[in-house]
Amino acid sequence: RLEEFLKQEVDLELSTLPDFEERVIDFSEVEQLMNSINTIPAPSAPMINPQAPNAATGTSLRVCWGLFSDDTVECYQLCYKPVSNERHSDEQAEHTLKVKETYCTITDLLPNTQYEFWVSALNASGISPPSERAVYVTAPSAPTIKSKKIRSCENAALVCWESGDVNPVDSYTVEL
Repeated sequence: RLEEFLKQEVDLELSTLPDFEERVIDFSEVEQLMNSINTIPAPSAPMINPQAPNAATGTSLRVCWGLFSDDTVECYQLCYKPVSNERHSDEQAEHTLKVKETYCTITDLLPNTQYEFWVSALNASGISPPSERAVYVTAPSAPTIKSKKIRSCENAALVCWESGDVNPVDSYTVEL
């Protein structure tokens, strides 16, 4: 276009004639740079919170976590498994849930059982490293009162019960 423009009536005198070549310009590096500017980085590892008081029932746990930075996150991947000393047990299977919020209530768990939780954040660029692992414990199931063993007198009562839990219970509260 410039050569055609210069052939028109122009009052410019050039000492040399323009010599143009057809060049192919490689924009791949520029394109990569532009793409890297427009993409968001993969998120950093979330921080899982320790178990909060009253966050457990006999069959459920509420797990919460947060982020250190203002990362862009589309969803979270929450993983958990029961804590056990036995290796290669069927109950050692890891479970994974996709969650939009920074909390999740997990149901259908075993009473008085420890579970290990960890979480990762995801966005379009990738997945974060996993958080530190946190151990949560479900509440014990209610004990069963042995009604045939109840004894009482004027100033005292004997009440016996048994726990249906596999793991030992720390203490009981008896209400009258």
